[in-house]
Amino acid sequence: MTFQNIIAATVAATVALTAVNADELKGRGASFPGPVYKAWTAEYFNATGKKVNYTPTGSGDGIKSIKKRMVDFAGSDKPLKPKKLRDAKLYMFPSVVGSIVLSYNIDGVKDGELKLSRAAIDAIFSGKATHWDDAVITKENAGLKLPHAPITTCVRADKSGTTFNFTYFLNKINPEVKVSKKPKWAASKVIAGKSNSGVSANIQQIKNSIGYIEYSYKIKLGLPAAQIENKEGHFINPTVKSFQDAAKYASWTADNDFYAVIGDPEGATSYPIVAATFILLPEEKTETNKAVTAFVEWAYTNGDKAAEELGYVPLPASTKDAIRAYWEAKKIK
Repeated sequence: MTFQNIIAATVAATVALTAVNADELKGRGASFPGPVYKAWTAEYFNATGKKVNYTPTGSGDGIKSIKKRMVDFAGSDKPLKPKKLRDAKLYMFPSVVGSIVLSYNIDGVKDGELKLSRAAIDAIFSGKATHWDDAVITKENAGLKLPHAPITTCVRADKSGTTFNFTYFLNKINPEVKVSKKPKWAASKVIAGKSNSGVSANIQQIKNSIGYIEYSYKIKLGLPAAQIENKEGHFINPTVKSFQDAAKYASWTADNDFYAVIGDPEGATSYPIVAATFILLPEEKTETNKAVTAFVEWAYTNGDKAAEELGYVPLPASTKDAIRAYWEAKKIK
């Protein structure tokens, strides 16, 4: 082979490798939608042969990564307000609705047996209640034998959209709680873990613990979760039906890039801690954005079953149509 042929072959191989890499979309961020994104990307590859890699690193990392243009798209459970989107030159739209459950590890207390009032939840995470047999907890749990044991609260170590949405709910109960992706917890005994999987692992391993995790992690790991008192005073089990009832109260508009925080909705049958998760795209990467929206379009059309099986709530058809119109207006479809 001549020197010229070697150079030509090397260039051809480099072009081919670049083309392969160009077809592989890379995303990272929120762990809240991690399970459904994993299902969607696998099914999308099987259906189209196109590869999408999503790494659930936490919303804070996702926002940081997309601002630095380190990935093609990012996931965040904390929606960014229009000014922050403009400053970072980003587009945003929701992908699916999920929920946050309070999972626990208490001997003899089965799934759904523990009832937590709004006052009890505030007391646990503010440190006002330090033991499981505190009166604010036992008041709603007369039939349970709760131990005189210290409560370990399992929280996120990273900047987290799940934490943002959970503290949003806590703030509705107690306005002194700051809404934050990484707050300073006042609970008496706190253990932090990275991502929803890290918090779930801590709950599994630590007796007399409680923590907030996305519902699909509860399902996957078989963890027990509490009934939670909603805004109207009803104790609601985390179920897809109660999440759907809550999601009806979401208000979306393309005018503000679909910014919405659903937490603590109205409705007698609504589960109180629900949240949408969002996708962030860089304004300038038009062609890559079209590849991302093609994947999301596929998920909107074919992914509802997988989402429901994992405990998520698919977006209503009207919301999906509004997002499609948003893509067309931004010329990313």
